[in-house]
Amino acid sequence: MSLRETVSYILEDVRRRGDAALCGYAYRFDKVRLRPRDLRVTAREISQAQRRVSGPFLKALRECAQNVRAFAEAEKKQLATSWLIKRGTATVGQRIGPVDSAGLYIPGGRFPYPSTVLMTAIPARVAGVKRLAMASPPGNLTPEVLTAAAVAGVDEIYRVGGAGAIAALAWGTRAIPKVDFIVGPGNQYVTEAKRQVYGAVGIDSLAGPSEVVIIARRSTPAAHIEADLLAQAEHDPEARATLLTPDAGLLREVRRRLDPRIRNRVRLIKVRSLNQAIERANAIAPEHLELLFANAERSLPKIRHAGAIFLGPASPAALGDYVAGPSHVLPTQNAGRFSSGLSVATFLKRSSVVGFEGRASEWPRWSAALQMAETEGMDHHARSLRLRLESRR
Repeated sequence: MSLRETVSYILEDVRRRGDAALCGYAYRFDKVRLRPRDLRVTAREISQAQRRVSGPFLKALRECAQNVRAFAEAEKKQLATSWLIKRGTATVGQRIGPVDSAGLYIPGGRFPYPSTVLMTAIPARVAGVKRLAMASPPGNLTPEVLTAAAVAGVDEIYRVGGAGAIAALAWGTRAIPKVDFIVGPGNQYVTEAKRQVYGAVGIDSLAGPSEVVIIARRSTPAAHIEADLLAQAEHDPEARATLLTPDAGLLREVRRRLDPRIRNRVRLIKVRSLNQAIERANAIAPEHLELLFANAERSLPKIRHAGAIFLGPASPAALGDYVAGPSHVLPTQNAGRFSSGLSVATFLKRSSVVGFEGRASEWPRWSAALQMAETEGMDHHARSLRLRLESRR
């Protein structure tokens, strides 16, 4: 079966058989035997996990959480709030508020990601989401991941991964109540599952392999560039990294330093100028864009498309992955042209507000609406308007 067909089968199986299907997939894919009552992580397990993490990790986790929360709260203050305006006796505006519930998918695989717990849960909590349900493959629920969930304020944690987790969050099972919105990165099966359940629930994005574009000048240390390229390639075998520089000598030095095993995942490109490098970066619209040169903020107005922009030699993407503040869940595969990274705004929605009083001063608008309804052949729309017009005259 194709990827799409395989995911479709899993989604329908979980929708039909619920928890039994989830337990079956846990054994098939994760080699873990679970009963439906085991799917939810208990409060006792979370408490025990918190006692098992090291002091240095807990200190680092709290520092990261503090910065993510501070950024989210600052962002929320900058966002539009609900508003109403009066035009005569008519009232129009918008009501802005959070979704009621969100599912947070925390990927497993090569590494556990307590940082992704912070980067998804904290913006949702600051946005005002009432219920946060986290799903992750059983083997990924390390003491560090569970502790991050506690620090971030996650309400429910489920040991379920892959497409089955997305199905459970979207449609619900006896053990896992459904949510309104699903966020978080994952492998190709998780991404395809999010694509297929969209409409039954909202989703943040369709994440692809991680990527970075680095723009550097002669003054940038080659060792720093090599380290940042390797850091990106470390995510997974499909991750891609690109260096753009006008300096041929720097390009040669970086090539000399690169581990031969990852050279096929790294592109080293010589450009004519810094401006050409920026235009190439805009065309790529990368997940991460590092401007590893002095006074990088002067180039910021020229950057049109990127998930996250890192300014200057002392701003590697690794800082953004953990502690800078903005979420590291970002658009990939050229999606930075039209979408944004996960943030407080991701969890907010807008409702239009309309209020009329049926006064004579409103008749021009009523008459215009009636004319439009008649022109479009919407007879019942026209009748709805005409009844009110006639009763007011």
